[in-house]
Amino acid sequence: MTLATPYDMVGALRPLLAAEASAEADAGTEPGDLEQAVWLRLLEHVETEGPPGDPASWLRDAVRAEAHRLRQVTRHELPYTAEPADDTGPGPEHLALAAARRRALRKAVRGLSGRCARLVAALLSPRDLTYQEIAGELGISQGSLGPERSRCLGCLRRLLAAEVAPHGALGKE
Repeated sequence: MTLATPYDMVGALRPLLAAEASAEADAGTEPGDLEQAVWLRLLEHVETEGPPGDPASWLRDAVRAEAHRLRQVTRHELPYTAEPADDTGPGPEHLALAAARRRALRKAVRGLSGRCARLVAALLSPRDLTYQEIAGELGISQGSLGPERSRCLGCLRRLLAAEVAPHGALGKE
């Protein structure tokens, strides 16, 4: 059986693969998982070595090899003996978005001018400075720190709003 393209192979081999995967799957292996693994193997094979000379024979061998590999993996996997890890904390997506927000904030702070950049950086400092420490660091009175902070945070808001505002009317460029 000579098939011209991977698409031809998928169409022609799908019924054979489904039957072989169902026959080789055991209690620890799902036929669908086996099928997906063999399709991936076939795509990798086509990319590196070209289409197999006898696709049906190659497919049968690949199903058996993949079923054997999955059985080995299943044998070595151990079930949880205790409750799984706490998943109530923030997930990877939340952490990535929070990191992106922090990067945008730091970039906007760097875009502030002179004393505002230094003031907002001091406010965001991981050292958690007091107003007295910030005033001393910037060389201004503690009483003027509040109004200065308000003005600088207004500038920062405008910079951040410009950062996320759509381009042009209604988000069109």
